[in-house]
Amino acid sequence: MEAAYHRLNAGLASEILERVKAAPPRFFEQLVVELLLKMGYGRNGGTGEAVGKSGDEGIDGIITEDQLGLETVYLQAKRWEGTVGRPEIQKFVGALHGRRARKGVFITTGSFSSDAVSYVRSIDPRVALIDGTQLAKFMIDFNVGVTPNRSYEVKKIDSDYFEEIDD
Repeated sequence: MEAAYHRLNAGLASEILERVKAAPPRFFEQLVVELLLKMGYGRNGGTGEAVGKSGDEGIDGIITEDQLGLETVYLQAKRWEGTVGRPEIQKFVGALHGRRARKGVFITTGSFSSDAVSYVRSIDPRVALIDGTQLAKFMIDFNVGVTPNRSYEVKKIDSDYFEEIDD
């Protein structure tokens, strides 16, 4: 059953990613804000909004994590087929520095080069990278763009229950 579950999720993830890639840019930007809110960002009374447009200086979304707006996460959303390299990440980090930001999330439908991944490990502000595979998995895990179809509960014997009979 577990193998079948993983096969179904892999197929679902693939379909999700294709639909996201086919969607308009504005939809993708709104999707990443919604996903991060469902993942728990902004849970202390904060809010999120997609702000991407021409001249957005590399920021596609903003999530305030508290009611006063003291903690903010800035988002970059790229619908790419290929690999996002270090130069794109550096542009985003520059946009973060321009806002004196400490946290950023860069989400792509593609993947990240090893150089880009190494780069974010060595910089301040902190930047999380989410590639297309992770994006689809998070969408499934947090029910964004999907709806549960069926649920099965697999049960096993409770050995402790039956051991109490002998007492």
